Amino acid sequence: MKAILVLIDSLNRHNMTCYNKETKVMTQNITEFSENCDVYHNHFIGSTPCMPARRDLFTGRLNFLERGWGGIEPFDVTLPNILKENKIYTHIETDHYHYLELGGEGYCQMFDTWSMQRGQESDPWVSRVIKEEIPEHYGRARPQYELNRKMFKDETLYPTPKTFESACEWLDNNKDADNFFMTLEVFDPHEPFDCPEEYLAMYKDTYKGKRYDWPEYAPVSEPEDAHKHIQNRYAGTLTMTDKWFGKFIEKLKEVGMYDDTLIIFTSDHGHLLGEHGFLAKNYMHQYDELAHIPLLVHNPKQQNRVDKYKLTQNIDVMPTVLEYFGIDVPKTVQGISLYKENNREGVLYGAFGRAVNVATTRYRYLRAPKEDNLPLYQYTAMPTTMREYIGVKNADEIECGRFLPYTNFPVYKIPENKINNKYIKETLLFDMDYDSKQENPIKDSEVETKMTELLKNLLNEYEAPKEQFERLGLVAKKNS
Repeated sequence: MKAILVLIDSLNRHNMTCYNKETKVMTQNITEFSENCDVYHNHFIGSTPCMPARRDLFTGRLNFLERGWGGIEPFDVTLPNILKENKIYTHIETDHYHYLELGGEGYCQMFDTWSMQRGQESDPWVSRVIKEEIPEHYGRARPQYELNRKMFKDETLYPTPKTFESACEWLDNNKDADNFFMTLEVFDPHEPFDCPEEYLAMYKDTYKGKRYDWPEYAPVSEPEDAHKHIQNRYAGTLTMTDKWFGKFIEKLKEVGMYDDTLIIFTSDHGHLLGEHGFLAKNYMHQYDELAHIPLLVHNPKQQNRVDKYKLTQNIDVMPTVLEYFGIDVPKTVQGISLYKENNREGVLYGAFGRAVNVATTRYRYLRAPKEDNLPLYQYTAMPTTMREYIGVKNADEIECGRFLPYTNFPVYKIPENKINNKYIKETLLFDMDYDSKQENPIKDSEVETKMTELLKNLLNEYEAPKEQFERLGLVAKKNS
C-alpha cells in the first residue's frame, strides 16, 4: 500500500476552481486532480503558522493551546515513526527551509530519508560576505533572498519546481516499491511571490512601480496598482506551482502508482491579500481566508463514500493514513479518520497566544483574549522557537514538571507576556449563511452563549491548559 501527503503552503481555497468557479487564478492541474477526488468543503486548520501546523499534521493533536513555533517534542507520538515501526518506508521531499533552522528540530529526522531543496525566503543558502544591494521596494526584502534569487536563472532552478522534480525522480527510483508514505511539500505560493515573468503575463500584469513581491505583515498601505500587482504575483506563483504539481501527477500515472495510491492534498493555512484590510497572516483574526483550507483526497478504494460536508481539520490526516495502512491509532491522537463517522459540533483552531476560534457548519466564533492576555505559558521540553531560544530573558520564572496530561515527560513551563494582539481586540461572531465573506459581525446573545459553551467544551476535550480559560475571560480571575 502507498500513501502520499501533498502539502502546498499558504494555499487559498477561494483561488481554486474546485471551490470557487469565479476565481481568475489558473490551476488547471489541481482542478483536473480534484475531479478524481473527494473534495471536502468544511476543512479547517488546527494550529498556525508553519511549524505548529506541521506538528498538528504529524501528531494528530492541536499544538497551539500549549506551544507556539517549535520542533517535534521528544514525547510526541508521530505518524512517520509509527509507520516505520510497522515496516512502512517514509520519505519527505521539501523546500521548507524552516526545518533546518532553530525551532524546526526533528521533523525531517522522523523520516527514513529526506530531501531538501534550498533557496526559499531567508534560507541561509548562498554564502557571500558582501551582500547584495536591495532595490527600492514596497513591503519586505531580505539581503539573503537577494543572493538566493540570483540562482534561479530559469524556471527549473526555482525551489518549488526542483522539489517536484526531485519527487518525480524518487518515484522513478522506487517505481516497483510498495508500503511507503511520502510527504511532498512545497513552500510556494508562500511569500515572497517569486516566479518567471511569463506567469505574470498570464494575468496581464503591467505594473511599473517599485519592486513588490513580499508583502509586509501589516494592514494594506500600498498604492492600488501595487496592491493589484501583489495579488497577481501570488496568482502567478500558484500557477507555476500548479504546473509542476501536474508533472508530479503525470509521473505517478507513468510509473503505475496513481490508481492504487492514497493521495491527500491540503495546505497549512491561507494568506490574506487585502481581504479585511490586511496582508499576510498571524497578527489578525483567523478569518476564513486563513482558516478554511482545501482538502482533496484521492482514494480509489473509498471515493464518494464519505460525507464531504462534515467538519474536518488537519489533525485528521494522521489517523486517516494509519487507518489506510491498517494500523491502530494511538490514544494521544485527537483527530478522527476521514473514513470514520464523527459527530463534531465544531472545530477549534488558532495561533498560540492569540484568539481561540470555533467553526461550525454555519457560524465562526473568534474569541479574543483579555486585554492583558494573561496568564499564558509555553510548555516544551525543547525551548526553541523561530531562530531563537525561548525563556532566556526570564529564566528565573521558568518551572519544570509534568504539566501535560498526555505525557509523563517533564517539560518547561515558560511564561509568555510579549504577544501583541493589537489587531485582535474584539471577539467576533459571523453567520456564514448570510455573510460568507465575514464583512458584518453579528451581535446575537443566544448564538454567542451557545458558541461560548461549545468553545469551553472543545477546550476541555482537547486538554487545554487551564490558564487558557482565564486568558480568554471564560472564568473569573482568581483572588491573589
